[in-house]
Amino acid sequence: MALEQRLNLKLAQKLVMTPTLQQAIKLLQLSRLELEQALVEEVQVNPLLEMSEDAPADEETQLNEEASSEEVTVPNESEVATRSDAAEIVELEAAEEPATAPDAFEEVELEALFSNYLHDVPVVAPTWDDDEDTPVDNASSAEQSLYEALCEQVRLVDVRPELLRVCEFIIGNLEPDGYLRLDVEELANQLGVDVELVHEAIAVVQRLDPPGIGARDLRECLLLQIDRQLAEGGEEFLGRVREVVAVAFSDVLNQRWEALKRRFGLTHEEVRSLVAVLRRLTPHPGAALGPTGNSPVEPDVEVRRMEHGWQVSLVDDGLPRLQLSSRYARMLQGRSLDSESRAYLRERMRSALWFLRSVEQRQSTILKVAQAIVRRQSEFLEHGVAHLKPLVLRDIADDIGMHESTVSRVVANKYIATPRGVLPLKYFFHSAIASAVEGDLSSMVVKQRIKELIGGEDPDRPLSDARIARQLNRVGVRIARRTVAKYREEQGILSSEQRRRALR
Repeated sequence: MALEQRLNLKLAQKLVMTPTLQQAIKLLQLSRLELEQALVEEVQVNPLLEMSEDAPADEETQLNEEASSEEVTVPNESEVATRSDAAEIVELEAAEEPATAPDAFEEVELEALFSNYLHDVPVVAPTWDDDEDTPVDNASSAEQSLYEALCEQVRLVDVRPELLRVCEFIIGNLEPDGYLRLDVEELANQLGVDVELVHEAIAVVQRLDPPGIGARDLRECLLLQIDRQLAEGGEEFLGRVREVVAVAFSDVLNQRWEALKRRFGLTHEEVRSLVAVLRRLTPHPGAALGPTGNSPVEPDVEVRRMEHGWQVSLVDDGLPRLQLSSRYARMLQGRSLDSESRAYLRERMRSALWFLRSVEQRQSTILKVAQAIVRRQSEFLEHGVAHLKPLVLRDIADDIGMHESTVSRVVANKYIATPRGVLPLKYFFHSAIASAVEGDLSSMVVKQRIKELIGGEDPDRPLSDARIARQLNRVGVRIARRTVAKYREEQGILSSEQRRRALR
């Protein structure tokens, strides 16, 4: 067969993931905190962008307007005429402009564009009333870490300097939950000291607050807490509890109450008292010291009950506001720049415009998704979780005319403030469980009913998963036993056998 070269034309559709499209998709799936960081980083790398501390007066007026049901404050289209194509960059199925398209920057009227973004706000010195504290007095102090809090305690203990050094080293090797999981020999080798000195230092650390700090395992942690209560004059029954934990911790851990009764001669009421004492102890003493690392959730969207319905609005308080730099804008409008500098500023201007468009479209898309969710889940907002409807991503995608993957990116790491609390947007999406009486039910509603059935059961005869499934089937909810077990475990509810043991 002879080899030959041919030229063939082929027409096909494909998606080109250009940098601008990738940027829009990335911004869409960012959380609020990540968006703040992205805005700050973009200002640092792009000289055409700068921070604006205050919002324009017209935007503040719009943000404070009373809106009707599902109305929100969004930028007026007449004010962003040069950004009309921004709505297409987020959708994955949107195609990018051909490479041969004319330079869009040449078609932009700089004066009209800058009037939307440039707001020269005079710098005003901070003022406060005479009777108010100064900002320095109002500043909150940094929260102590676990290491700092324990080192502060151990330095108040009368110990010799070489022992204090070992104690501080041990404190530095504690896990965030307060446990010491390094071998004594390893600690001794790292410090170059005797094993006896390490044991002595561990005993000093274990006398610090809160009780249980420095334990090597859960058993030792519980014993340290019981010993502290006994030293402080605790009830006499604590001695029996300590004996049980020290001798038969495996039986306690596996809730073998009958074996404990026979081994220690305990009565039914004494076993109940033992369980009550153990429940008052903490398995993670280190959690009581140091920052938890859990920052309060800041919602992206807020829902409020108005006279004529539900109002959905974006929450952008605290987000950095970006604007184009007036200084570089004037340089770009002038004629004093050489060709290389002008080309660089044009490229930075184009990048800044795309970034601002992506941020604006991100907010608009989040708003559309939130509005569609509120429309479908209005009964939940009115009456609670029992009225939560089954919902999937495709339902919202069809409502707002976007791709399902776009909705998936929107609901990721986003929160909405409702009269029922601050909830993740993913909270509203659940599969449907068929019901012969009420139609399709949300899986959250079924979970709530399972929890209610278990909460109202006879303690001496706890409901098994099969019995719960049969009771739900009697009222028309079609659910299998394994599904009941799955929903029960997701809520952290013990099995019927474990619940029976816990009550013995």
